[in-house]
Amino acid sequence: PPEDIIFDPNIFAVATGIEAHNYYGKDFIEAVKWIKANLPHAKISGGVSNVSFSFRGNNHVRESIHSVFLYHAIREGMDMGIVNAGALMVYDSLDAELRERIEDVIHFRREDATDRLIDIAGKFKGEKQEARVEDLAWRDQEAGKRITYALVKGIDAFVEADTEALRQEISARGGRPIEVIEGPLMEGMNVVGDLFGAGKMFLPQVVKSARVMKKAVAYLIPFIEAEKKPGDVASSKGKILMATVKGDVHDIGKNIVGVVLQCNNYDVVDLGVMVAPQKILDAAREHNVDIIGLSGLITPSLDEMVHLAKEMQRQGFTIPLLIGGATTSRAHTSVKIDPAYEGPVVWVKDASRSVPVAAALLSDEQRPKLMAETKAEYDQIRERHANKNQTERFLPLEKARANRTPIEWKGYHPFRPRMLLQQTHDVCEGHARAREPVEAEGVSASSATPPAPTSLRSGTVSASHCDHVHHDHGVQYVKTFTDYPLAELREFIDWQPFFISWELKGRFPDLLNNPASGEAARKLYADAQTMLDVAIKEKWIQANGVIGLFPANAVGDDIEVYTDESRSTVKATLRNLRQQAEHRDGVPNRSLGDYIAPKETGLHDYVGGFAVTTGLGCHEKVAQFKKDNDDYNAILLESLADRLAESFAERLHQRVRKEFWGHSNDEGLSNEDLINEKYAGIRPAPGYPACPEHTEKLTLWQLLDAEKNTGITLTESMAMWPGASVSGWYYSHPQAQYFVLGRINKEQTADYAKRKGWTLQEAEKWLAPNLGYEPED
Repeated sequence: PPEDIIFDPNIFAVATGIEAHNYYGKDFIEAVKWIKANLPHAKISGGVSNVSFSFRGNNHVRESIHSVFLYHAIREGMDMGIVNAGALMVYDSLDAELRERIEDVIHFRREDATDRLIDIAGKFKGEKQEARVEDLAWRDQEAGKRITYALVKGIDAFVEADTEALRQEISARGGRPIEVIEGPLMEGMNVVGDLFGAGKMFLPQVVKSARVMKKAVAYLIPFIEAEKKPGDVASSKGKILMATVKGDVHDIGKNIVGVVLQCNNYDVVDLGVMVAPQKILDAAREHNVDIIGLSGLITPSLDEMVHLAKEMQRQGFTIPLLIGGATTSRAHTSVKIDPAYEGPVVWVKDASRSVPVAAALLSDEQRPKLMAETKAEYDQIRERHANKNQTERFLPLEKARANRTPIEWKGYHPFRPRMLLQQTHDVCEGHARAREPVEAEGVSASSATPPAPTSLRSGTVSASHCDHVHHDHGVQYVKTFTDYPLAELREFIDWQPFFISWELKGRFPDLLNNPASGEAARKLYADAQTMLDVAIKEKWIQANGVIGLFPANAVGDDIEVYTDESRSTVKATLRNLRQQAEHRDGVPNRSLGDYIAPKETGLHDYVGGFAVTTGLGCHEKVAQFKKDNDDYNAILLESLADRLAESFAERLHQRVRKEFWGHSNDEGLSNEDLINEKYAGIRPAPGYPACPEHTEKLTLWQLLDAEKNTGITLTESMAMWPGASVSGWYYSHPQAQYFVLGRINKEQTADYAKRKGWTLQEAEKWLAPNLGYEPED
């Protein structure tokens, strides 16, 4: 009987800051209305407390949300709800301003509803109905306790006043300004360090604490300098030099580690990025450091670290060497770096491990145990590595090539990029047409020869109106995007890596409600949204990009790129490597060249390339934050710029598939689908698993004229500058997939060297991480 049926539609949290959650309240109320209209006599229940989950800790606002939500849901027919009835407030007695802003959230009446509710929520943090201002009771404590509170909470609003109060307090009893740092400030930072080590504070909170500390120290420096006595030495647990190695530009992780170390009373000398080995060693001597820490992101940095370790050995260093960064690993450190240097070499996984490792290395009591454990671990890894070299089996190169990706080219129709069509209207009308193969009607794929382009030029595309700017009536192989709207890119951000960079674990958006770290994650997310608002409004950074779509065919493992559709002249050749490890039956040995139609098929295929950056202007703004002793916002901006660069790559690839190439013009994917790569085609990048050899970026830069068109330059190690940059290739074949090249033998290394015009030693240098053998010295 219908009266015995109870529907329990989901109620989820609103006002989380996540766009998809904006309609949860409205949707439930609409569902209640629909059920009552279409399923008469049935009852409706709901878990009401879920709706206010984003305001945990603010009971007054939570109960107010429940009151507003129930008022509207009951009016539409809700029968039952799970809620703390004893705490429910009377709808009419709610504060008028609070009630209005909750109404905006529940019904999602305005885009900024969540922000407006958050703005006033802090005024209602008590159990009473009356609104009150932010709780500043901690300001009534003595200056030392105020400093500790501010450090733990990351509040920098009063830091100069409290530091001055402490200075005067200490001065009145005959003390010196330095004692403010050595006493109350360090005591406060010790509390922060203990909480972080115990997992009760999280990285974003620690970096905010560091901001408070740095501003306090900056305020004290003039006083300390004014009365400094001969022989004064700053008290610290040790001095650590940090640098991103030569050719590498990435330093977000290094900066985070530096802040964490400073929070734990280590003196950090940061040399920045792209630092030559001798400069590192000279600075280590000049500053008399206790530890050297190296960071790197790209694979050529691994060789730089090995080289520096050898130089430390040759020049007589004995101090510990710390290794860290995304491309580093315990295995590489144990097999390649540790044998090159007799001093302590320790791989540090993340910022949270840097402090205990540094403390152990500088402690006569702890160091022997740490190094004994490290040696035992490294010996095991080296033994496994040696055994793997002896047992790993490689196919002869010709057999690997014979086991290529099985693609049936007969009957396949490559899609000629719309960007290459000769008439303007062909491109614009293409948005509404079905996907078009290269061949003209009645012409077979093998015999089709599209007309040669009338010109080869770069076209500049408006960021928002690409389909109205093709006015040259000529073939365009390259298009540039200058000052692309950041507001558009914001919608394509993948937030998961953002939280990973801040060492907040969990799957986004679930991690925002993690019982342990959810509060820190939500605050970080809110800060990121606020910074994005300001950065977009004030144009802190500029997004530039370039794409190119070119006639191409595969020749063996490589891909020939032609100057025009006549395909008579090779403009550039993309060099590819092939998986060579012995696979089980039925598993191909893949190469990127497999996804482009072989020349002998007569098919006219295409390959694309791109380079994008959201780093222009970012470096200057980051430098300003650092000058203001604001590491938190400096690191936050760097990490957001990285995310925007990746979202730029995602957005352009979507537009390439739907507009400029048009091989998937009917695609309708959500941002989550894009993040999960549920589209046709791939965009592998030089230096990554499918094409790990970084110098192929030079070919990409040549084809795209990337430096001129985007402002991105390449370092000697092939890192892109600015660091918030992404580049790669476009492949359209529906069977194209990402893969890991893995290790190769000397036969393929020599073959690749010959195709590149290199010596064997040059090839071994650039392919070092993928060599399945030990090169001769």
